[in-house]
Amino acid sequence: MQSSDTFSGLECAATGTEYDADATGRSEAGAPLDPTYDLDAVEWDAETLAERPYDTMWRYRELLPFSAPVTANEGATPLVDASSLGDEAAVGSLLIKDEGRNPTGTFLDRGFSLAATAAREVDAEVVAHASPGNGAQSAASYAGLIDVRSYGFVPSRTPFPNKAMVNVHGGQMNVVGGRYPDALSALHEKLKSDWYTLQEFDNPYRHEGAKTIAYEIAERLDWDVPDWVVLPAATGELVYGVFKGFSDLVELGLVDEVPRLVAAQPEGCAPLATAWEAGNDEVETWNQPDTIVGELEIPDPEGGSLALRAIEESDGLATTVSDDDALESAVTAAQAAGVEVGAAGGVALAAVWDLADEFDEDDSVVVVNTESGTKNADILRSHLMGQGI
Repeated sequence: MQSSDTFSGLECAATGTEYDADATGRSEAGAPLDPTYDLDAVEWDAETLAERPYDTMWRYRELLPFSAPVTANEGATPLVDASSLGDEAAVGSLLIKDEGRNPTGTFLDRGFSLAATAAREVDAEVVAHASPGNGAQSAASYAGLIDVRSYGFVPSRTPFPNKAMVNVHGGQMNVVGGRYPDALSALHEKLKSDWYTLQEFDNPYRHEGAKTIAYEIAERLDWDVPDWVVLPAATGELVYGVFKGFSDLVELGLVDEVPRLVAAQPEGCAPLATAWEAGNDEVETWNQPDTIVGELEIPDPEGGSLALRAIEESDGLATTVSDDDALESAVTAAQAAGVEVGAAGGVALAAVWDLADEFDEDDSVVVVNTESGTKNADILRSHLMGQGI
């Protein structure tokens, strides 16, 4: 592989056992594989990075694994001041990290840039994965950049814009009756040709994209960190990735600490929050998931144990919110802060209000909006119609 000079390889997240850079799937211990770096060789300081254009996540190339990336200029998303919402939440400041500004409107573009690069490096001819919707669209886009066949398996409840754009990007869309687990099962049962996995934590590079969100937050805050970062939680990819990013910055001496992380989930599918409340290190599969927030309806998160570790080590917490509160928060953000927050981002914003007793009045809070509101426009509009608007 055309790896970066600082990339050391892959290791088991549980045991530290080393693996080849082209490995996929789980380790022999059954844990995800995690990219590692020689941080002593990273010669960063604030002045060095300030000289680079704030244009893509690849400005942090020394802490990414590949030297010749597949990119659509993902990353470098804005940190939007939402002071009016902060006043309502009674916190010192509230900022929204708007990942809806990425090429296909989701933070997942960061990870698929890396996953597609890895696919190109191993000369993959076919790539595939299952997702609730946003991932299928993003994967099809990045697969097009490396000119390989791509297959996306999505549940029938996936929003139409995701389905349509999979085909627009040249991907093969496979709609499966039921919910996300049904799409994941269909991927393994129905796709007969050999394929390279783009699945989170089966492909060990996906969560590396998420960690660049932490780099951008810290740099935009002049190498300070907020007191809290609130994240919509699904597969564990975002929670662990952001934790890893802040941890890198602490080890490099660019920031003093990792902010407290909040994993926010809808009440109808909350395996991470339930495990955290019970004090468990592992996540149990959520029976009968039922939430309007399809992107977060992941009953058996592949990165669940890593996400729980991130919450514990950051002195964070996990919480749940109702679907109605999530949608109302997304609408409020659009109307009061000018940010088109998706339903998943609405879960994180609703958590800010629900956790008012946890925050001090001078705390700084960053909420990560993981998707563009245009992906859920029909759901958000239906919520307003239910109020007679």
